[in-house]
Amino acid sequence: MHKIFFLGFILTFSVYAETNSTQESNATVKKNLKDKTVITKKLTEQQVKEQMAREAEYAKSQSFAQGDDYDLKAVEVNVKSLDNIPSIEPDYDFDMTDVYRDDL
Repeated sequence: MHKIFFLGFILTFSVYAETNSTQESNATVKKNLKDKTVITKKLTEQQVKEQMAREAEYAKSQSFAQGDDYDLKAVEVNVKSLDNIPSIEPDYDFDMTDVYRDDL
């Protein structure tokens, strides 16, 4: 009888400890999510303020960049360097029959 009582006590204690641990980890996850949300909101607000300041500056000067104002030579791709890149052939022997099998 004492063994059954002791076993019941241990099981009850382990369930309580697991529940308490789960609640603590859930609280930690919620706190981390809240912190990330707050940080994301602050970063978004900061970026919006910076962009609004830039737009106000452009509106004041009434000078908007045109296509001729951009120098894109620094990001041009050298066509000769493309010959060194190996071409990747697609793999056409993909078989999805195992995806629909229930006996696996």
